[in-house]
Amino acid sequence: MKSKILMLGAALSAILVSGCVYDHGDRVAVGVGVGPGYYDAYYDGYYGPFYDGYWGDDGYFWYTDANRGWHRDDDRHFHRETATGWNHVHGTGFHREH
Repeated sequence: MKSKILMLGAALSAILVSGCVYDHGDRVAVGVGVGPGYYDAYYDGYYGPFYDGYWGDDGYFWYTDANRGWHRDDDRHFHRETATGWNHVHGTGFHREH
């Protein structure tokens, strides 16, 4: 029984510690993902550096600023498809609805 508990604890620890490093040109960010997926988008850089974001149930991309405030991309500076001059961004996968 103890070995099963230890194995479960080790598996959960590995999930919590696993993360990704993202290079955003002027800075490097580290995101720790707990959950099934990440949120991919393409961004034109209009709002400044990308910190985190996700596709909301409303169809809009929600992104954070440097102070961790959430904003909806009403002007559509995030897309699901790439275009010339747009950069791939990767949200942490933690879905929030605001």
